[in-house]
Amino acid sequence: MDFPNRNAQAQPAPAGNVAPASTARSKYSQPDGDKVTRIITALVALAVAILLVFVALTVFSTTKNGEEGFVDNSKLQAVFLNTGQVYFGKIKTLNSKYFVVKDIYYLQTSSGSTAATASSNTSVSLVKLGCELHEPYDQMVINATQVTFWENLQDNGQVAKAVATFQKQNPSGQKCSDQSASSPATGASVQNAGSSNAAPATTPTNTPAKP
Repeated sequence: MDFPNRNAQAQPAPAGNVAPASTARSKYSQPDGDKVTRIITALVALAVAILLVFVALTVFSTTKNGEEGFVDNSKLQAVFLNTGQVYFGKIKTLNSKYFVVKDIYYLQTSSGSTAATASSNTSVSLVKLGCELHEPYDQMVINATQVTFWENLQDNGQVAKAVATFQKQNPSGQKCSDQSASSPATGASVQNAGSSNAAPATTPTNTPAKP
């Protein structure tokens, strides 16, 4: 009776049929270092996104709550320049570089001066911008460095009343050709437009602007 040789050793399997243990593991799992790197990268990207959102909100809030936030869109504004001139109208844009004003009026004395100050015995009228010799559009871009201060105007002031009456009388806007009383270089006077007994529009005093 033949017995198998107990001392015989098992033959190793061909080397080409079995992959090394380290190679097999790499197919189904990744080193922990790669996972940590991905997590750190994701956290950094999230932090950058949050920072950008915060900066955008800060800039937006500063723009709306800064000086521009004091503009009352339902009122007229007076913009005083360091040249002594003052313009009345609607401030549409206000930033550190320039002011954009529309629907503009300005003061003119009987001598033709457009200065913001006049003597007590000088007749002052309010003139609508647009019928001057060069016929500008009813918009003005003013360098912010030229503005001394600006302020919102109350509806019961002489300037606001004169402007309201002029707009009521000219619903389609100013027509320079129809204003025979105006000289080519001055434009349409709306002095005493509030009523026949109203006093001429007087020059506002140079008081600091109120929020």
